[in-house]
Amino acid sequence: MLELASLVILGILAQWLAWKIKTPAILPLILIGLLVGPVSTFFTEDGTKWLEPIWNGSEGVFPGESLFYFVSLAISIILFEGGLTLRKSEIGNIGPVIVKLISVGTLVTFVGAGLAAHFIFGLTWQISFLFSALIIVTGPTVISPILRNIPLKKHVSSILKWEGILIDPIGALISVLMFEFIRVEGGQDFTITALTEFGKILLFGFTFGFTFANILAFLIKKNIIPHYLLNVFILATVLGVFVLADIFAHESGLLAVVIMGMVMGNKKLPNIKELLYFKESLSVLLISILFILLAANIEVEEMLLVYNWQSLILFGIVVLLVRPIGVILSSLGSGLKVNEVSFISWVGPRGIVAAGIASLFGLRLVREGVEDAEYITPLVFMVVLFSVLLNATTARFFAKIVGVFIKESEGILIIGASSIARLIGKYLQENNRHVVLLDSNRDNVKKAKEMEIEAIEGSVYEDNLFNNIELNDIGYLMAMTGNSDINKTAINKFQKQFGENGSFRVITSDEMTNPELNPEEGLFSHTDDYIKLTELARKYPEIHEKELNSKEHYEGLIEITKSSPDILPLFVKNKQGKFTIIPSNSSQVEIEEGFKLVYLGKVLENEQNAEEPATT
Repeated sequence: MLELASLVILGILAQWLAWKIKTPAILPLILIGLLVGPVSTFFTEDGTKWLEPIWNGSEGVFPGESLFYFVSLAISIILFEGGLTLRKSEIGNIGPVIVKLISVGTLVTFVGAGLAAHFIFGLTWQISFLFSALIIVTGPTVISPILRNIPLKKHVSSILKWEGILIDPIGALISVLMFEFIRVEGGQDFTITALTEFGKILLFGFTFGFTFANILAFLIKKNIIPHYLLNVFILATVLGVFVLADIFAHESGLLAVVIMGMVMGNKKLPNIKELLYFKESLSVLLISILFILLAANIEVEEMLLVYNWQSLILFGIVVLLVRPIGVILSSLGSGLKVNEVSFISWVGPRGIVAAGIASLFGLRLVREGVEDAEYITPLVFMVVLFSVLLNATTARFFAKIVGVFIKESEGILIIGASSIARLIGKYLQENNRHVVLLDSNRDNVKKAKEMEIEAIEGSVYEDNLFNNIELNDIGYLMAMTGNSDINKTAINKFQKQFGENGSFRVITSDEMTNPELNPEEGLFSHTDDYIKLTELARKYPEIHEKELNSKEHYEGLIEITKSSPDILPLFVKNKQGKFTIIPSNSSQVEIEEGFKLVYLGKVLENEQNAEEPATT
């Protein structure tokens, strides 16, 4: 009982610590597991571990075959969640460089790391290429914590993010297929029997995964499953598919759940977001337990297998040679600059799926007596641990050295995706500003995306907004919803993270009628609330620019806008094209000759002849 409770407590503490110090959770999880496992044998009188997953084969937290079964089921759920995140539409929209990274880059890693493992450690070809297949995977759970606090050029962070998401299930598939190829006929000559068994794994894995995904999608769409049972019903189905496929073709279960996740992830299911949240929470708990358990299960003798100079050489080749070659070949003709390619080459930490599957496969192959199988788990853990340590400690510094670090966060996060927010967001985007709209209204988000504006469906009350690495260049916050509570919450919650250069919100009706209540964070005007802004955008959906001669000229125009309900000042644009958001206390804005006033509504009266061409 104590050991089981300790696993959960230590796992969640490790997750909290990772969140606190902004590092991937896998790092403290593995370190804690090694501490309570093999390292602890140096401190106990009888040389036993503080936490022993299996003791003498029949005792411990998970005696006998139970550890093997738990790892299998946990990995199946984690891989299913990974499959859910894979979208066909994303593959087509994220550019050729991503497609090449998950194809050409994968091939380079598979061949290069396999050759390195074979010639450096003298491993068999089968084990060498299983190792290389396992370290293909990076994964969003290790990439996101490293990148979310580094202001990078948007396309650089997006490439790394989507590579991690897409390569997770792909790497898992290759690892499963390589593992099965080794196991069939004990990894001997490629006989007809071996190829037949391998074909059965492919057949039943794809068939069961595809079939049950469509059956489950049909049940969900027809509301045959009650809402309160939906998440646990899907969990039971995933476990059932895993076991059933394994019965028909041994070891085809992992392939089946990955395919099942991929198919369901591309179905337009009504509750897919809730399912992802549930599976994410469950995966966090399983990962927390799993990696402390797996790290603790490593023996001192296995650690000594990789405690040598060969390990450092292998790691150096993987990080400094194989990864850069894969990225360089994948970026040919992409338009990426040398410094951007260099940074992408440097950041490639291996993740949770790699370590988890390595432990599972290592356990099975060692039990079956496959030659050199004892190297799989410690070698992969070594690459995972060192790569996360390396990237977590050097990524920010390296970004500054190669010049992909954004010194000024000029991106703008707009809370709300209503018509007025979309109009302003489109104008800013056309003027080379990174704009992101956030709204819980799906229709508003859809309309924004149809206008090719980046938009996120979500709420200011959700914590996972901080995990979105595509917001790492945001420095301005504009809360523009019709709900004053949401606007105020956005300012209070996000101004430190996303509003370092300025945080603003639309004033309330009470503040509009009482000038003394004009808040410091008021947006645009102290005489226009959300209702007036929306009405103005409906009546005059045009944004204009007016050149300014002086501070007095600006103040005179502001006075005109105050007396006209059909004109709203938005920004001041300087000669270099940079924008200053006009606050409700508009006198605070610095003005020089040649600056431009950006405003919404009808053309300023008596100013038409001097008007710049309108931008809509």
